[in-house]
Amino acid sequence: MMVRLLHLIRKELLELRQDPRLFGVVILAPILQLTVLGYAATTDVKDVPLVIVDADRSTQSRDLIHRFEASENFKIVGLLGSTTEIDRYLDRGDAWMAISIPADYGHRIASSRSTSLQIVADGTDSNSTTVALGYAQTLIGGYVQDLATAASPAGAAEEMVRPEIRVWFNPRLESRDFMIPGIVALLLLVVTTNLSAMAIVREKEVGTLEQLNVTPLARWELIAGKLLPYALIGILDVILVLVVAIYWFEVPMLGSIPLLFGMCLIYLMSTLGLGLFVSTISQTQQQAMMTAIFFFLVPMMYLSGFIFPIENMPGWIQPLTYLIPLRYFLVIVRGIFLKGVGLETFWPQALALFTWGAVVLTLATLRSSKRLG
Repeated sequence: MMVRLLHLIRKELLELRQDPRLFGVVILAPILQLTVLGYAATTDVKDVPLVIVDADRSTQSRDLIHRFEASENFKIVGLLGSTTEIDRYLDRGDAWMAISIPADYGHRIASSRSTSLQIVADGTDSNSTTVALGYAQTLIGGYVQDLATAASPAGAAEEMVRPEIRVWFNPRLESRDFMIPGIVALLLLVVTTNLSAMAIVREKEVGTLEQLNVTPLARWELIAGKLLPYALIGILDVILVLVVAIYWFEVPMLGSIPLLFGMCLIYLMSTLGLGLFVSTISQTQQQAMMTAIFFFLVPMMYLSGFIFPIENMPGWIQPLTYLIPLRYFLVIVRGIFLKGVGLETFWPQALALFTWGAVVLTLATLRSSKRLG
């Protein structure tokens, strides 16, 4: 029995080796995709293009402008002489924000009187605009506190409240540290589901399925022989992307690596089972790939919380997310990476992921047989 299974696994690996394109899909593609997405998939807003209209040209206005120049969050792309020039920068997208300093700014600051700054922002990208405005308010708030301290050091020291803020998880507040573990989960889903989806379909297209029909292989042996090679490939991909994530992007790994691999094995049961199910309802490799992508992978990507927070989705959509295995694995992999938590914390997600994998693998097994053609 084991001999037959090992021969089938060897046959599958030999077929994979004979197709040089699969080397790129299996080995190179996950690394390249993780590298590209690791740099691109970030919600951090830096180097916000900014134009400033300085109608005062005083020491105080130059001090404020210097604050923005020294900030890594802003990049001054123009010092304008009139507010009429602002529209040209915002319309063309050359600047996201504009700040107008009034003509009497320095005089009012020197006499400790209140003044105002006009901030104009391009709200096309509402998320980036909100973050950029928050940066500007924080910078100006710090500047105002420094002015108050300089004007009355004793009084400012007595009245000023100094909050002590501590970020427990992801203390660097780098969105990349949050996104890359999710990309690892997404790449594992895409690669292993697509490969296993084409496993049996390829046998149909080349005509070797009929040869398997006359062998003494049991149904479970045929399925195991088809899926185990892709499980090994999945583990190899996990090792490769983890090395890139930890040593190239320096994403902190606070949890247990053996636990992460154990959870990956459960996750692979879901992704490979899904691919096997797709292969049982497809007749060609192209059909299998299109079915996997458009009917399963794309909806999972959007509904799992990878791109959009589940809490922000409409109430009638949120229950549908419980049908997405990627939802559970995202919680697990991010918890292990960033929080260092163990199974005692995310066991509900692990149980749901195991249940999902068992159900889809059972369904795919029931749909399949030795005579799929």
